Amino acid sequence: MNTILAAQPAAGSNMSFLLMMVIIFAIMWFFMIRPQQKKQKEIQNFRASITRGQQIVTAGGIYGTVKDIDEAAGKLKVEIANGVCIHVDRNSVFASPQSTLQ
Repeated sequence: MNTILAAQPAAGSNMSFLLMMVIIFAIMWFFMIRPQQKKQKEIQNFRASITRGQQIVTAGGIYGTVKDIDEAAGKLKVEIANGVCIHVDRNSVFASPQSTLQ
């Protein structure tokens, strides 16, 4: 009879393992997932508020000024030098130059 009782795991160890896993997930969410979600939301809000004449930085590091916005296609016409314009996807814009310097 003693060997049967010794072979059974303690019920508290399963509960403490589960509690530890929940705590680890909560810590990971608070320090890793939540800040990333906030940053993504800020980028989406910035992309939605882009206007003509605004200074931007693309994902490739190209600085320019928005000259035209094509809402239907989701493209921006960006002047990168006097008379030199390129078309970029709205999703490739990540920041304005002022926010990258801070």
